Amino acid sequence: MKWILILPVAAVGLLLVFWMGLRVYFALVANERIARELRETPDGERAELVMLLGFPDGRELPVNYLREGKQVFVGADGRWWRAFREGDVPVKVLIKGEEYSGRARTVMDDPEYTRDVFVRLRPNVPKWLPDWLNAYLVVIDLEA
Repeated sequence: MKWILILPVAAVGLLLVFWMGLRVYFALVANERIARELRETPDGERAELVMLLGFPDGRELPVNYLREGKQVFVGADGRWWRAFREGDVPVKVLIKGEEYSGRARTVMDDPEYTRDVFVRLRPNVPKWLPDWLNAYLVVIDLEA
């Protein structure tokens, strides 16, 4: 009888360890490898879709992006979008080997605008996916 109770707890524990392992892997290994590739191969295939986003605290994160003129759009799937919730946050971006400064904000209150941008930024996301499951939109206004 004890085993029946222990097995679900063990399964949850294993899933938690696996999830934490994935987070560590991406934070320490995969993201750094991609960042190095973006710096070393600015005309590579990955650089067409991925830029390097520099946070005010010095962290860097490779993210998919869409650039339209002086604006860069990013879909934030993780929790990092919260850094830009207040708006007008200074950032650095590395796009195809060129570094730019800009101001970032998370769009929190305009679902129609967000959907309009996501149609171009993420054209392969299923149409039936509810908005609350989709990413947050981060808009970066590049400085001259």
